[in-house]
Amino acid sequence: MQSSTKVTSLTAMGALAALLLSGCAAAPDPAATSESGASDFVPCAVSDLTGFDDNDFNELTYDGVKAAAETLGVETKASESASEDQYSGNIEALVAEGCNLVVTVGFALATATRDAAKVDTDVNFALIDSAVTNDDFSPLVLDNVKPVLFDTAQAAVLAGYLAAGATKTGVVGTYGGMPFPSVTVFMDGFVDGVAHYNEVHGASVKVVGWDKAAQNGLFVGSFDDQNQAKTITSGLLDQGVDVIMPVAGTLFKASIEAMKDRDSQGAIIGVNSDAFVSSPEYKEYYLTSVLKNLTTAAKEVTLAAGKGEFDNTAYIGTLENDGVGIAPTHEWESKLDPALLAEVDQLKADIISGAFVVDSPSSPKN
Repeated sequence: MQSSTKVTSLTAMGALAALLLSGCAAAPDPAATSESGASDFVPCAVSDLTGFDDNDFNELTYDGVKAAAETLGVETKASESASEDQYSGNIEALVAEGCNLVVTVGFALATATRDAAKVDTDVNFALIDSAVTNDDFSPLVLDNVKPVLFDTAQAAVLAGYLAAGATKTGVVGTYGGMPFPSVTVFMDGFVDGVAHYNEVHGASVKVVGWDKAAQNGLFVGSFDDQNQAKTITSGLLDQGVDVIMPVAGTLFKASIEAMKDRDSQGAIIGVNSDAFVSSPEYKEYYLTSVLKNLTTAAKEVTLAAGKGEFDNTAYIGTLENDGVGIAPTHEWESKLDPALLAEVDQLKADIISGAFVVDSPSSPKN
């Protein structure tokens, strides 16, 4: 692996997983009603660097905000971020425009969200995929900030089990964009899914790219460096990996290009949304995708705020409430043993019932 590949310890980041899930007193009612009966509620959203047309995280979230706004009969406002130093300014600008709820997308906006919430206490905030913390990463609860979290380790276990059953080389891999808990929670589940497959089948499928025990592995260093993602993928392919789960937004496209360059018959596992739907030009490469139902979550939170029912209790997506899941295997289904698919279905049922316990230090339940 080239020296530019990042191998990162998550000791400091691990503290961020200690999220406070119980709510305090509800924040002020954000939805005022005019004399005509029309709602004065203004829901808004701020993107991270990839913007609202990314066919992924930001777009799916904003779709939920807009769907809620349509139901409520109100208009939305939004601001796209082109650089990290724009986060605070974009939030402040929306507050100045009269936004009652500001939905901020991703861990990278956590500090800007926290700081704005402390100043603008009469405005509510929903922070997608993170909770706010103090500067030392100790947990922080604010009355007007609702964490919107996803226990994606549960769904990633299913993907890991499926990958272990699908690999032809006996080696599967994963890498992340940046070492955020919302990224590593996928990787933890993936490793556990492979381990469970090995236990059930007496197999020895190897995972490259993430050491769950040590909490370190391969990271691009961003979510937009396609060249570095392709370099990392080439290194995984050199080690015999034929199924890869990139937890890095749209960087899975670079992984597919690396596979195409070698005429590889490998497979990719998407994250957040169904890659088969969002990027169908690569449809033959998708084994499945680990899903966060971002649109549903954002819609639910926005609707509640618009109805004056905002609270700061964390929303947590799970397999049980369909907040997370895995996508169909699409064109790969004919290549897979039906017994394997049945085992994945049973594993999902076992996770929901508690017969199989999924654990990750980055899980929001922790």
